[in-house]
Amino acid sequence: MKILSLSCHDIYKGPLILVNQAHGLDESAAEDLIPVTESRPDALLQRPAAQALARLMDEIDGWQHIAFVSAWRSRREQQEIWDDSLRENGPEFTRAYVAVPGHSEHQTGLAMDLGAKKEQIDFICPDFPYTGPCQDFRESAAKYGFILRYPEGKESITGISHEPWHFRYVGAPHAAIMQEQNMTLEEYTDCLKRFPYGSGLRRVADNGREVCISYLKAAADPICLKLPEEDSWSLSGNNADGFILTEWR
Repeated sequence: MKILSLSCHDIYKGPLILVNQAHGLDESAAEDLIPVTESRPDALLQRPAAQALARLMDEIDGWQHIAFVSAWRSRREQQEIWDDSLRENGPEFTRAYVAVPGHSEHQTGLAMDLGAKKEQIDFICPDFPYTGPCQDFRESAAKYGFILRYPEGKESITGISHEPWHFRYVGAPHAAIMQEQNMTLEEYTDCLKRFPYGSGLRRVADNGREVCISYLKAAADPICLKLPEEDSWSLSGNNADGFILTEWR
């Protein structure tokens, strides 16, 4: 068995951390960043997200038609984008399409903006249509652990306008569940609190295996968990008040 000791600081790490206007980012969340492709050494994502993206793009031959617009950003870069947009586009547009520095998913290394490959690409609002190769990507995204982070009709929940180009890595099977249930990350992390560890589990099927998902509330003292040594579970903080444990059985 493996014994995990979880401190309050651990809630800020993992693929299911919620970053939005109400939940700011701990800078340690962006760990193990690697280039998305050899041709873009400046475009970085956390390793699991970059590897999943590579597999997805191989399946749909995506790089022939899709351009990588933006990935991980430092807080300084996010501040520059915010300030530039305020000057060029005004506060209303900026609040709708640019996250406040310190509250941007791009600072996690788990989020990315994509655009249809063309000569001119808008850095803030790239074209990513619901047709052709871009739609092929969108339809395959959940299988590889990605969600469309800011869907249409959910603006009052996410605090960001509809962004067809912005995708977020949350991992499997969470992306598929969110897609099936039409949930944003805000709604999903809140829903999981109904399944506390030890007394309630959300059970779903994943390629023939049962998956049990539960929530652990963080405490002032470290939480100790006994888990199998095998690669049969994953753990993520939610960046708010606890942890999400995923077990494959």
